[in-house]
Amino acid sequence: MDSDRAAQLLRTIAAEIGKAYVGPPEVARQLLVALLARGHVLIEGVPGIAKTTLARAFAAALELRFSRLQFTADLLPSDIVGTHVYNPKDGSFHLHEGPIFAQIVLGDEINRAPAKTQSAMLEAMQEGQVTIEGTTRELPRPFLVVATQNPIETEGTFPLPEAQLDRFLLRIDLTYPSLEDEVAMLARYGGRPPRVERCASAAEVLELQDAAGAVHVEPDLQVYVAALARRLRDDESLLLGPSPRAALNLLQAAKALALLSGRDYVLPEDVAALARPVFRHRLIPTPETAAEGFRPDALVERALAEVPHRPRPRVPAERRG
Repeated sequence: MDSDRAAQLLRTIAAEIGKAYVGPPEVARQLLVALLARGHVLIEGVPGIAKTTLARAFAAALELRFSRLQFTADLLPSDIVGTHVYNPKDGSFHLHEGPIFAQIVLGDEINRAPAKTQSAMLEAMQEGQVTIEGTTRELPRPFLVVATQNPIETEGTFPLPEAQLDRFLLRIDLTYPSLEDEVAMLARYGGRPPRVERCASAAEVLELQDAAGAVHVEPDLQVYVAALARRLRDDESLLLGPSPRAALNLLQAAKALALLSGRDYVLPEDVAALARPVFRHRLIPTPETAAEGFRPDALVERALAEVPHRPRPRVPAERRG
């Protein structure tokens, strides 16, 4: 799939999502970036700001199988991956697949599940497979986990460990809508809920993922991404900075954003636009910094200001056309 056709298809998908989700257009764009980069998304925001509506509309526009998991303190790993159930008719056990066997999985309030249950998501997110009673099963493709958590309510929650946070390509921070968006939401949902039309198949999504993977990246831009990650790792206000996986995720996300923009090559602007959502959940402050009020986006902004952009990539002539 060429970049022009891909960009047109992705614009159509974003427009369909916008029928159901009223909010900043970059939110739908970042979800598309994560899907094309074969990553996963953590959405952080207070209740009632349409996180579930957004995920459902995203799945509906892409004709992908959708499932929703409500994480609670008593949720078991088998509730996620499934288990073998005895059938008395033929005297055998049959696998009953859990909700993880979908293409877009919404994990609502993921930080309400205990560590043992949270860890059941790790293999699925990282390897695209699950192990059920010693048997490994492949998950459907494409596969995207959209997890949510409430940053305000902490009673009865289990904070995600750094290793699991690092499995998320992006963290999207949702806030209350603007006055105009909230009025539009009231008008839109005052009658019959809008219908999201299917405009892409699973096969087309896989083709888009391959196209994003083939986007050209100049060596100078690879140096730029690595320099950004290293600048944050060396920051004295942090106990832990971005991992090498985070740097790789940033490059993969930038390639997906380039494709969304109708290009088959990455620009420094693509990297800068995604540095905050890729890095913000991977920065662990020192106790002193946390006590003073840690703002990860501000730290990433400072790194972007201090690490100079490399020259605009030398795009081959055939790519410019």
